Parts: sequence; structure tokens; C-alpha cells
Amino acid sequence: MKSKKNLTRFTYESAAFEGWRLSITKAGTTFTRYFPDKKFGGGKKSLAVAEKTLVELKALLDGAKKVDGKLPPATTKKAEKLLAEAF
Repeated sequence: MKSKKNLTRFTYESAAFEGWRLSITKAGTTFTRYFPDKKFGGGKKSLAVAEKTLVELKALLDGAKKVDGKLPPATTKKAEKLLAEAF
């Protein structure tokens, strides 16, 4: 499986983590979440959850109004909550 925009595949033979990392930066704020294969039942399933979460996060961030060129705290909290609840 290849990495995609905002989604990076991590596969290490010597490390405990295998899965996908979602990382997106908007208006100077970076949001990151890891989707391990073990938790989601394999590479394809973890990718599917990561892609679904990315779509939801992009919709939230694209619809947010910026204050002084930055995301408002309410939007940042909503995005962090969305990432925390992704499964």
C-alpha cells in the first residue's frame, strides 16, 4: 500500500507500530492521528477509517472561518474531538 496525500503508511519490521498516520495542517495548526493495523484489524481497514476521518476533518476545517488568519479555538477543539473519537 502506498501513502496518499495527508496519509502516510508506516511499516517497520523492528518497531511495534504498523499502520497509517493522518496529518493535516490548516492555518498554522497541525492535526495528527495514528491508525494502527492491530486496533482496526489490518492495513485495509485502518486505511478505510483513516480516509473517512480525513474527509470529515477536511470538511470541518474547510468550512471554518479564520480569526486573524488562524483557526478559532472552538474549531480546533472540534477537530481534536473528531480525531479522538475516530474508530
